[in-house]
Amino acid sequence: MSSGLNLAQHEAVNHLHGPCLVLAGAGSGKTRLITHKIGRLIQTGLEPERIAAITFTNKAAAEMRERAKGLVGRDAQKVLICTFHALGVRMLRQDGMALGLKAQFSILDTDDVTGLLKDAGGTTDAATARQWQWTISKWKNMGLNAEAAATQAQNDEEAVLARIMARYEERLSAYQSVDFDDLISLPLKLLREHAEVRERWQTQMGHVLVDEYQDTNATQYELLKLLVNQAGRVDARLTAVGDDDQSIYGWRGATLDNLRRLPEDFPQLKVVKLEQNYRSTSAILRAANNLIQPNPKLFPKTLFTELGEGEPVRVIDCDHEDHEAERMVARIQSLRAGQGMSGAVEWKDFAVLYRANHQARVLEQALRKASIPYKVSGGQSFFDRAEIRDLCAWLRLIANNDDDPAFVRAATTPKRGIGHQTLQSLGTFANQYKLSLFGALFSHSLPSVLKSRALSSLQEFGRLVNDLEFRARHTEGHEDAARFLNDWLTDIAYETHLREQEESAKLADARWINVQDFIAWMAKRCGGQLEDVAGAQIATRKQTLLEVIQTVSLLSTLSEREVDQNVVTLSTLHAAKGLEWPHVMMAGVVDGVLPFHKEAKRSAGADEAEADETEAFTGRLEEERRLMYVGITRAQRTLVVSYPRKRKRGREMVSTMPSRFIAEMQLDAATVKEDPREKLKTLRAEFARKAELAKAEQARAER
Repeated sequence: MSSGLNLAQHEAVNHLHGPCLVLAGAGSGKTRLITHKIGRLIQTGLEPERIAAITFTNKAAAEMRERAKGLVGRDAQKVLICTFHALGVRMLRQDGMALGLKAQFSILDTDDVTGLLKDAGGTTDAATARQWQWTISKWKNMGLNAEAAATQAQNDEEAVLARIMARYEERLSAYQSVDFDDLISLPLKLLREHAEVRERWQTQMGHVLVDEYQDTNATQYELLKLLVNQAGRVDARLTAVGDDDQSIYGWRGATLDNLRRLPEDFPQLKVVKLEQNYRSTSAILRAANNLIQPNPKLFPKTLFTELGEGEPVRVIDCDHEDHEAERMVARIQSLRAGQGMSGAVEWKDFAVLYRANHQARVLEQALRKASIPYKVSGGQSFFDRAEIRDLCAWLRLIANNDDDPAFVRAATTPKRGIGHQTLQSLGTFANQYKLSLFGALFSHSLPSVLKSRALSSLQEFGRLVNDLEFRARHTEGHEDAARFLNDWLTDIAYETHLREQEESAKLADARWINVQDFIAWMAKRCGGQLEDVAGAQIATRKQTLLEVIQTVSLLSTLSEREVDQNVVTLSTLHAAKGLEWPHVMMAGVVDGVLPFHKEAKRSAGADEAEADETEAFTGRLEEERRLMYVGITRAQRTLVVSYPRKRKRGREMVSTMPSRFIAEMQLDAATVKEDPREKLKTLRAEFARKAELAKAEQARAER
């Protein structure tokens, strides 16, 4: 089971009776280690259904599940492999009644949350509501509810926001809904306050493996501790796999304190370092090791590789951002033409990485001009498309009648004679009697506040939803689900609605294709043909449509739709984490962008404020350095770091300084600096030579 592992991996895989921290450097085979440890645990007699492997994205969970299946076969289907949030859903669906949450609760998306906060805070400004949302999310990730946030408020603004948070929490409870952060905080509350639930889950968790451990926040760590740390046990069954050098999500609550606390909370902790890199050349790893050296180390390590020296890391300085984009294109074309040591390559072997989304625009323009196919990683999610959000609102309402945000969207899309005035009157009535909008529909008192025509439209809508819920509960399997969903779309005339919304027939066709893809995807899940992401296991049985509907809200992307396209990837450094490419180019590596920082504003004599600001800047700089490190270690064979001498700031062109990180890489300037103009001249000459040869060949053929 452990063949092909190096000594460090072998040591971690075979440490089965106690907590283990695996410090997995970039490209050191952590997924391989986790899947082999799952296999080893099963081999030693632990039931597969008592093993949980937790990661941070659906995509990573799907990859791990597939690798485990290849290693241990059908037993992998019984292992709980999922994200933290999917685990939270499972816990709340099973035991949420203890918190007053029914099993069919809804999971609100970002837009729904923004709408609720606008209502709770009495504002019509979406930007203000989003700022509130950000702070409330931060508080929840710190383990604070509205009452605790009010107690710890530092100023009047935070005190006001704590009161808004309290009203927001009341609305979530009334709508039998949760937001994304609740999927961690509510399971934690469940385990803390209900001993019988805690004991049952602790018994269920025979061994927990956590991937990307450095990205956990305070709430996730507390949840993890309660799951694995049964009273009186010193051999907590936990394997945490992470890398402090790749902790880049401090801005959303991830904390390295969780790494520091592990040895304190688990005194029997065994630490294993994975330092052999199987991805990159020595030249690339040397630059990465040099760069990360200034950061303080929790657990010092140095990556090494047996893949050879490889090509030197190259630094390109350019006149401005347009010039930089042209140089990127020239390099891609050069390597495609087989001019480098690497030989001819495909488009998908290239990635251009940058610090912020806005940097992609000029790169896209240059690639389009050169007719080079590309994709922007982290683009619009399939579930963010208006047509999919429309359908998901209907499905959420079918599963949970108390979901008011879903009610409003479904009742008005497509239009069915229910106007905003009618909904406002219904809302006022529902609030007065403490009912959900749907719950108020058939109240004996409702006719006193609504005209008969409006009442008739609402009640007809309510009867339709009830009918759909009944049918969805009794619709099972692929064919029946496909028939049901297509009949539903016909009944509500959704295709007609789409085409009336769009002036462009081509765009309407594209949106309708999205709808059909979504319907086909849902039907396949009912047939047990695809992975049940929210249930965190490979579906091996037919499911009712209602069961599948309850998993949809958790998904952020239709991962099954993704194909391995032969295109150049443009990506932010954050979105590139966990990925790798043969040829990586990092663009816009200038001070102020990477590392990103704003000018600090300090008042004279404010020594304490200055000290706090200096400490905060040091922390941000260390995280930015880790972000650069992540970018460097995405590269397998070649790496180029590029910076423009000038860049646009608003309408002005401002001079820039190369990022301090370039110097910290300690590259040999004599061997890594290249003149892009000379490179372009050589490339053009090569293209001209090939064109002449082709012309001469054609002339000979014509003779």
